[in-house]
Amino acid sequence: MSIAEVSVEAADHAARERRVAVVTGAAGGIGLSIAERLAADGFAVAVIGRTPGTAAAAADAINANGGVARGYDADVADREQVDAALAAIRADLGAVSVVVANAAVAPQQAFLEMTLDQWNTVLGINLTGTFNTVQASLPDLIDAGWGRVILISSSSAQRGAPRMAHYAASKGGQMAMTKALAVEFGKAGITVNTVAPSSVDTPSVAKKRAAGTIPSADDMAKFIPVGRVGVGEDIAAAVSYLVSDQAGYVTGQTLSVNGGSFIG
Repeated sequence: MSIAEVSVEAADHAARERRVAVVTGAAGGIGLSIAERLAADGFAVAVIGRTPGTAAAAADAINANGGVARGYDADVADREQVDAALAAIRADLGAVSVVVANAAVAPQQAFLEMTLDQWNTVLGINLTGTFNTVQASLPDLIDAGWGRVILISSSSAQRGAPRMAHYAASKGGQMAMTKALAVEFGKAGITVNTVAPSSVDTPSVAKKRAAGTIPSADDMAKFIPVGRVGVGEDIAAAVSYLVSDQAGYVTGQTLSVNGGSFIG
């Protein structure tokens, strides 16, 4: 056996010694920050991304920094793709222990001009995608008698968002799903919680800012009590706590990570 083969075998063994965390929408933005934090916490992280090759690149970067991660291409709105990704994850890393449903799109469109296709696309990725990911993963958590499910929602579902009715509706659906799943699977040793970010700097936010559809970071910070907009690491820290053993008595909750920008 060559040195390279020994190295790969050792990496596979190390991965299987760790709890496995699946993070969707993790090729960039908040999802990548969550994947990086969970890898630093000792999880083997399955990075799922929709654009081919981006998840693998993110996983390579995590591995280069000493973590254990693998990338998988999947559109979470497509159940067959999700099932295929989960099968590959189980083969590569082992049974899933933690699911973070983060994949989402957040387009802006006036409600009276919104088409049914636009509505269905957002709900398909943000809400049905969450359903697909969580339902496909849950059997592993049930079999283990331990698991953590985290849905990444948004303050838009708590306070409303003009020109984003489809997005707010999808994120509100995640909050309702959290409550239902927490009740249904609590006795199975599984906790289910939501993290609701607000005003977080991400690449998608930067594009909207460049297009002039949202205020500058400095202008937004004026309305946030802590005096700054959030970063991906802020959301990742909340997820890190909720997936830990210390959070075993916390379930069915929405943790708002918003710098105090509103009470919701």
